[in-house]
Amino acid sequence: MNTVKLDSKNVRMIAHRGLSGLEKENTLPAFVAACNREKYFGVETDVHVTADGHYVVFHDDTTARVGIDDLCVEKSSFETLRKLRLTDLDGKRGRADLVIPTLEEYIGVVKKYEKVCICELKNPMPVEHVRAIADIFAANDYLGNTVFISFALENLILLREYLPEQPIQYLITRQIPDDLCETLNKYNFGLDIDRRIITQEIVDRVHADGHEVNVWTVNELEEGEKLVAMGVDYITTNILE
Repeated sequence: MNTVKLDSKNVRMIAHRGLSGLEKENTLPAFVAACNREKYFGVETDVHVTADGHYVVFHDDTTARVGIDDLCVEKSSFETLRKLRLTDLDGKRGRADLVIPTLEEYIGVVKKYEKVCICELKNPMPVEHVRAIADIFAANDYLGNTVFISFALENLILLREYLPEQPIQYLITRQIPDDLCETLNKYNFGLDIDRRIITQEIVDRVHADGHEVNVWTVNELEEGEKLVAMGVDYITTNILE
């Protein structure tokens, strides 16, 4: 299996949870696979806080879908989560490298290959965790190559208060908030929007206000081509390259 080639023109391609169409999502192999391909501008991941205050990259609230064991990430210790061996794409366990990475490990891979980190703060977090996550990027000298995203508007507002100039994108799904443009303008956020609700009108309006548009998660070639024609700034994908 290989990636599906897209003539992306000037659109920047983001590998969703790493190159998750070819490797297990949010694992070091998925991040390396994305970073090894020139076409990817950035590598997206998701951050949770463990019960003992560690930061791990993982998408779901529980491990059931990708690890068989049904552990709640934010109610489990880092040691417990780290021992978990995730299933491969075929649903089987066995690979020793399919473990839940730390935030620092993710940054290390992306930095080594000089890609851009696209970091989603998964759930609403208190200010100390929001700032601690930002501080980890800063301590690794990679804050300047990072875009933060979240569905939790409160996370993004806390980030904006802490980092006035940081690239930040507001994640939107299912329906457009009535005050979307006002929010983007007030906090200087870009838009990271579900592919099912994006329109040319939204792209044009957000661009007119001076903000960028990222569309997720786009895996069909025809759909990718339509978005390129729309003039979006980023496409987040599992498999398009």
